[in-house]
Amino acid sequence: MARRPLPRILSNGGAQLARSRELARTAADSATDVLHPLITIARGLRRLASAGRRRWAGTPKDRRGALLFLVTSVLLAVALAPYGPLLAVVTLMAAAAWQGRDRAPSAPAGPDASQVQRLKSLYEALVPYFSAAEDPEPLYAHGGDWGKVFSEYAFDSTGRVAHLVIDYPAYFTDGEPEARARIEHLLGAKSGRGREYHFAWDEEANQLTVRVLAPLPTDITAQPFVTAPGETVLGFTDPTGVQRTLPLVHGAHGEERRDVPPVVWRTGVRSTEPHLLAAGQPGSGTSTLLRSIALQALHHGDVVIVDGGGTGEYACLTGRDGVLAVECGLTGVLTSLEWAAHETERRLTAANRAHQAGDPPPEDTRRPLWLLLDRPSAFTHLAAADGRKDPQSLLQVPLRHGRPANVTVVVAEQLDSLESLGDPVRQHTRARVVLGPATAEQLEAVLGAPPHTTPVDQVPPGRGYARLGSGPVHRLQVPATPDPYDDATSDAERQAVLDLLPPRTTPADEEPERLDAGAAVVESVRLDKVTAEKAAADAVDATPAAEEAAVAESSS
Repeated sequence: MARRPLPRILSNGGAQLARSRELARTAADSATDVLHPLITIARGLRRLASAGRRRWAGTPKDRRGALLFLVTSVLLAVALAPYGPLLAVVTLMAAAAWQGRDRAPSAPAGPDASQVQRLKSLYEALVPYFSAAEDPEPLYAHGGDWGKVFSEYAFDSTGRVAHLVIDYPAYFTDGEPEARARIEHLLGAKSGRGREYHFAWDEEANQLTVRVLAPLPTDITAQPFVTAPGETVLGFTDPTGVQRTLPLVHGAHGEERRDVPPVVWRTGVRSTEPHLLAAGQPGSGTSTLLRSIALQALHHGDVVIVDGGGTGEYACLTGRDGVLAVECGLTGVLTSLEWAAHETERRLTAANRAHQAGDPPPEDTRRPLWLLLDRPSAFTHLAAADGRKDPQSLLQVPLRHGRPANVTVVVAEQLDSLESLGDPVRQHTRARVVLGPATAEQLEAVLGAPPHTTPVDQVPPGRGYARLGSGPVHRLQVPATPDPYDDATSDAERQAVLDLLPPRTTPADEEPERLDAGAAVVESVRLDKVTAEKAAADAVDATPAAEEAAVAESSS
């Protein structure tokens, strides 16, 4: 049977719809131009009626009778006068047209004197970089016309450049990062320091677009996020960076609601970036990020926390449901990480047996296990001084085989101590976060790629950059998740964290009510659940060599 052709409305419906939309838009513009006088008069009549209603409402009741008599007398005199109604209608239409006019101030035809001076300064500063002696018709020359290269420009309320489109010659080496960095640094310095600029290089059209980025919101506190299992919100970014938003409450008392674009990190069996490394200066918010991740991870999994800072910032999680341990001492850290390595092997063995038998993985192997380590390099020095094993060496199994075993490792370290991290940590943490002030070289060294914005020196806590694997670099603002036991925490932020904490199922050795600056290190707390699972892991360690070969086969 011959195939019948599709109707024309289906074969080229897209073009017809486009033409229909264009015709409708043209007709609407024409109707607006024709009916503009009527629209203006109607707007003026509405404003006059509103003014009369306000005047009547503002008149005292004892004077309304006299006012009504006066209005009636005027209307009667107009009605009896020759041509009175006609003149009254003309006067009313004129008053309505005057009141209905567009009162918006007209935009200036061009930049003012100060703005022109700024554009000239930018042009002259770019001449040494965008000019060549061999160019017969240079776009950039000292004393040249800046209007030829600045096709679009806009200024903010302070008179500084907010948006700029720059044309540059084709022979400029825009493919070299060093050449781009010089131009970006120059534009950031000449346009005004203290702001973040986004640079978009169009190598095809030889254009550079510069725009000032609005500051990220800092009043978003910890709260339940609308995410799927295996998704963790690291923070929030610009609307142009991601194609997803989350409904959030923000403000001093959580009275405002809006949708904010998040940076979502996906973990689990199908994740391409199963582990995360966060770096920053002291006070930049890396501990806040770990607390935020812990509160989200406790909804669907278990958490082991290693606190190398020794300040007790994770004491609020001690004894909570799902928190297997909060370790602050070297002995407890070694025990917990050794148990985590055995637990990873046990999960791999159980999952491999299930796969060979054609059964789904056991339930205990599918529950996520999170290892959160804050400054593990502190224990490296302690272990070397005590002649004991480096705790980072115990992370090799969870880092290498954690993805199929649903084991996720998150490491937070200071920028000046990144060299103390072992090779497995640096190699297997493909999700990266840098918080706090950092140079462009430091950002590129940690993230693997330079950001498309200019870093600033003064940033709020929790502000930085994030990159997931080989994806783009996003600006990041971590939700405020402070230590609820800290006296410097506001009541609203403290209550937001306390509302997210799971119930306390195991009593702590000591409930900290107030953590002073000189408080001692909080004792590590081990739960009965950890002891039982470690005993099971030791039993698995004695399995035959055939099972060890199966583990190696499944991990490869």
